[in-house]
Amino acid sequence: MSSPVLALADAVSALGDAWPDGDLGGCEPGRLASLADLLGQVRRLADAAAVQVAAEVARQSRPELGTDSLAKRHGHRNATVMIATTLGTSTAEAAKLVEVGDATAPQATPAGAPAPARHPHIAAAVASGTLGRDAASMIIRMLDALPHRVTPAAIDDAERTLTGQAIGLELHALQKILLHAEAHLDPEGLEPKEEELRALTAVTVRNDRSGMIILNAKLDPARGAPVLTLLEAMVTAELGRERDAATRGNGLPPRPIPVMLAEALITVCEHYTGCDRTDQPLPGATVIVRCTLDDLRTGTGTATIDGIDQPICIGTARRMAASGGIIPWVMGTDSAILDWGREKRLFTTAQKRAITERDGGCIGCGAPPGRSKVHHLTWWTHGGTTDLTNGALLCDSCHHRIHDQGWDIHIDGPGINAHVWLLPPPTIDPTRTPRPAAQRRFTYQPAA
Repeated sequence: MSSPVLALADAVSALGDAWPDGDLGGCEPGRLASLADLLGQVRRLADAAAVQVAAEVARQSRPELGTDSLAKRHGHRNATVMIATTLGTSTAEAAKLVEVGDATAPQATPAGAPAPARHPHIAAAVASGTLGRDAASMIIRMLDALPHRVTPAAIDDAERTLTGQAIGLELHALQKILLHAEAHLDPEGLEPKEEELRALTAVTVRNDRSGMIILNAKLDPARGAPVLTLLEAMVTAELGRERDAATRGNGLPPRPIPVMLAEALITVCEHYTGCDRTDQPLPGATVIVRCTLDDLRTGTGTATIDGIDQPICIGTARRMAASGGIIPWVMGTDSAILDWGREKRLFTTAQKRAITERDGGCIGCGAPPGRSKVHHLTWWTHGGTTDLTNGALLCDSCHHRIHDQGWDIHIDGPGINAHVWLLPPPTIDPTRTPRPAAQRRFTYQPAA
């Protein structure tokens, strides 16, 4: 195995060539983006080197070595403290380096013969600088926590898939994928997990010295979904009103989202208690739970709630259906016209539901459907039709970014199973290589 330091030296050299002086004031945007990419490569390769060193320090500092432990010989309590002290980081970060190093280092059989790493796909991605330490640690922890009923072959396939999907993702997006991957690999584990989350559900209320009322809530996915859906719907409606007022030239700057969420919660409570000051009605909000009809009938598989990262078991979906949380709906029947051509300017409710099923949320950033709207790809005023193939879910921010910066959207295939692609402008990618929309970027995509 080649030393990661050699690749690191090459990456640092390339960075030095691209950044010969220290002043970045007025740096050309394309060059600045290139520098960020090079810095990311340098950081990941430095992680790869640190992971290998940490794994070997830990091996030579095993507790059974006693006073011969490398860490103790250098005056440290254990390997984690030695690594943290040497690298100038926390013991938690040092432990993460050891964890990734142990999972990606070459192994040996009981007879002493060389054997591959415990997680070979992650090892290759870390060594090449395509996967950082934090992302590798998240994938390793999820895979290692799977019960024995998940087969080694399934874990290996998942490791290969997740390693590829993690490249280029920020960690919150990766966590969403890992939650879906865990549910896919071990659907039997969802119900016990939900029971644990239900047991942890609680709200604490107290007054601080200033007189403020402090709320702290932890809600399980199924029972928290109506709360999240209603509050987000109210904030979204308020943002729309403020945006419209600003367009007319008399609007104030938007308030912070936490302030708007607090006022939405107050409004709900005022309505419930019959307060006279409720001068605005609550907006309608629907909790959407998605699963296949076969899974719902057989009681197997998983379901998802719009806006909630954690999947739920089919039993929970059935209970929500029994309590009215799900309205049965079949797309594409004679009663739901999904293509209108030029006959209608605005997308119908049936069309919006079909497009939401296909896109899952904003195709750019993955924002929940409640914060996204269906937009024509070719504008109605420019001859665009009100059809599924000419509509996509976009939040306001991505909508403006895509149109202002010259992105294109391509829909490949019919109906809700179509693949949506974003084509960057030449200023960002001269080859205009299509990028998958958020639904496929941020959702676990197991091998067929």
